[in-house]
Amino acid sequence: MPDIPLTTLVFLCVAAAAAGWIDAVVGGGGLLLLPALLLGMPQVPAAQILGTNKAVAIVGTTGAAVTYVRKAPVRLGTAVRIGLAALAGSMGGAFFAAGISSEVLRPVIMVVLLGVAAFVMLRPSFGTRVDRGPVTRARIATAVVLVGGGIGFYDGLFGPGTGTFLVLALSAVLHLDLVAASATAKIVNVCTNAGALAMFAYQGTVLWRLAALMAVFNLAGGMFGARTALRKGAEFVRGVLLVVVFSLVAKLAFDQWSG
Repeated sequence: MPDIPLTTLVFLCVAAAAAGWIDAVVGGGGLLLLPALLLGMPQVPAAQILGTNKAVAIVGTTGAAVTYVRKAPVRLGTAVRIGLAALAGSMGGAFFAAGISSEVLRPVIMVVLLGVAAFVMLRPSFGTRVDRGPVTRARIATAVVLVGGGIGFYDGLFGPGTGTFLVLALSAVLHLDLVAASATAKIVNVCTNAGALAMFAYQGTVLWRLAALMAVFNLAGGMFGARTALRKGAEFVRGVLLVVVFSLVAKLAFDQWSG
């Protein structure tokens, strides 16, 4: 691990905790964690930043998933099937990533996100009611193929906002409220993060000692975020979701026009 000043370590640990909380509530913790690593360690190669980011994120995501599974109405079998499809999709996306220009993708994603924000604001009831009836096989198949495979592919190809897209898509396809959708999304995220981390570890691009320290704070933030979402309910998650969506649009816009 490179020499890191104490003030930078404190900054990174606080960012890890905050990212864990955001990610557990509605997804999108990477919007904070990855830029924090880049800002705190500008001298470290990008591959090591990405590998360390995944090693930290998977711990908080797993903690949040465990907290949700214990207390939220999660269909575990369905979540695992979607997660395995997302794992395969992310590997496929990563395979094609080298040939895709992020300058082309960013405007498309911004338009999609703005459309999502408009939909959520114009449909106040979206994601606030639980459908406790049986889920048809057709809906499960759609979730596996489109949500798991499709968003997993996007995660490997580009990445930003994957957790947020998962929450929205799971709520729409499986008629879950936003709390149950967040819980299911965490299980799917564990699968995709595990595949990416395995690749980074194989390539030797993980700063394990730093990741272990930050992971403690990310885990605490993730578990606290899951409890917050469970306690405050879908309306609270909906508000955080809109904040994260607009933050993601702002970040993508900044990256597009500053680069």
